[in-house]
Order: sequence, then structure tokens, then C-alpha cells
Amino acid sequence: MNRILSPVVSILLANLALAQPRPVDPIIRQLHDPASKQVMVVAHRGDWRNNPENSIRCIEDAIAMGVDVVEIDLKKTKDGVLILMHDQTIDRTTSGHGKPEDYTWAELQQLTLKNEHGGPTRQRIPTFEQCMNTAKGRVMINIDKGYDYYKDAYDILVKTGTVDHAIIKSYKTYEEVKAENGALLGGKLAYMPIINMSKANASASIQSYETNLRPVAYELNFSTDSALVNSNYQTIPKTGSKIWFNSLWANQDAGHDDERSVEENHPEDGWGWLIDHNATMIQTDRPAELLAYLRKRKLHR
Repeated sequence: MNRILSPVVSILLANLALAQPRPVDPIIRQLHDPASKQVMVVAHRGDWRNNPENSIRCIEDAIAMGVDVVEIDLKKTKDGVLILMHDQTIDRTTSGHGKPEDYTWAELQQLTLKNEHGGPTRQRIPTFEQCMNTAKGRVMINIDKGYDYYKDAYDILVKTGTVDHAIIKSYKTYEEVKAENGALLGGKLAYMPIINMSKANASASIQSYETNLRPVAYELNFSTDSALVNSNYQTIPKTGSKIWFNSLWANQDAGHDDERSVEENHPEDGWGWLIDHNATMIQTDRPAELLAYLRKRKLHR
């Protein structure tokens, strides 16, 4: 069946064939470069629209697209192995049932991953170590649901020689993170606070981080335009940190989301609005389309 392609998808098809994954070193430099106005693309759970989420194949395909960062989630098995898994149970994404911590690593390897429609595949749950070996020298990794395993994750990063490839984050205040993991703050493992701009303590939390620790970036979530615009978020670029926005769902970006940009074909009111409000990192479920849009605007190599 013939389809009329939207301008965004047409741009994608014209440019994506020319894209080549770049080595990780310039990505790391860009992350730590306050002067760079280029926008970094973060693939949410990898290329999950074409592969099982949090799988090695979804990481590989995101790398092939040319993204800068792949977001993943961590859980721990009964025998202490860190694995890639988002949910509290394995029901939605695998052929098994129950909690990951109720299984050994060997037992989990008897299961297979599901695709985005819940259909079976022959792919297996990867370990965090496998993830980092796949990413090494090729892409950065954002550890989302993984703060509870901060020290264990750091040990894997050291083992794989990828400490500078990773960003770890949480909703916790600076004081909480300092008390729990202070020895690891300020090193090569980048830390990023997540701030809900609709919360009463948002401005105070930003100020505390600015005073005590210049994070590599801040992830800012906002359900209304005013929650962001009327806050003190404009101070963040002045301290050298990047601003990360999520274009995943409307409740995280006041509707300036992937749906607005792609399905509704209004990228200037979606991704463009985020960029106009100082985004230098955007996490998306549409990485190929976002890359094409940014390249058209000369905001991504």
C-alpha cells in the first residue's frame, strides 16, 4: 500500500543512509563541553520500536543510527548479576513471570525477550556487563532505573573500562546523593539529577546542586509550560551544565513531545520548542526522526 510520507520522515530517509556511528570520544567531549550548542540524542530503551527494549540488538541499532546516548534500566538477579530490565517484574518483556530477583542469572537465560507488541523473539536478557562491552568505544549509556545499584554499576564500569561512557541519575536531592554515594560524585562517572519542575522544591534543589556539585546535566520534567518558564532553570547553562528534556510523553514536556513532532507533523512546536528553551540533550522514542530533524537544522553532525 502506498503511503504519503511526512516531511520529517522524508528528511529521515534522505539523510539516514549517510549517517555513520561516530566514536564515543567526541560524544564524551561534547557532553562535557558547556560551549557546544549541538543537541545530543538519547534513545529511550534503545531502538525499541524495532527490537526488544533493553536488548543488545536495540543498542546496536541505536548505535547504527548515530545516537549519542542509549538509555537503559537495571535490575539485579538472585545471585547478584546486574541485568537490563525496566519493570519490577519480567512479565511484560519476557516469556517468564515474576520478579527478576527471584531468578538466578542462569535461570533467566532460559527465557526469551518479547518485541514491542508482546510477540516472542529468540533474544535473551543481557547483563549490564554485556551492555557496556557493546557500548565501549561506540556510544554513551544512560543508567535510568539503576541508582539503587550505583556502586555495583560502577564496579562493572571499571571492569569494562567504560566509566566515562556512562551517566547515572536519580530524583534524590544533592544531600541524599552525597550521603549515599558521595565517594563516587565528581569522578568520571557522570551524575545527573532529575528535577520535577512542578514540585515546590524544584528551584531549591537546582540551587543546591549548582552550589555543591556542577552536574554534567539536569533532566527537567514539566507538565505545563509555566512550570518550566517561570522557574530558575535558566541559571543552569550559566553554570556549565546541559539541559536534558524528555520528548517521550506529554506529561514530561507539556505536550512538546514525539507525538507532536512526528505523528502530528509539528516538529517546531515539539522538538523545536524544547531546543528554543535551551535543550542540549533530548531523550526520544523516535531517535531516527529526531536525528534527521537536528541534521536539517545543523544541530547534529
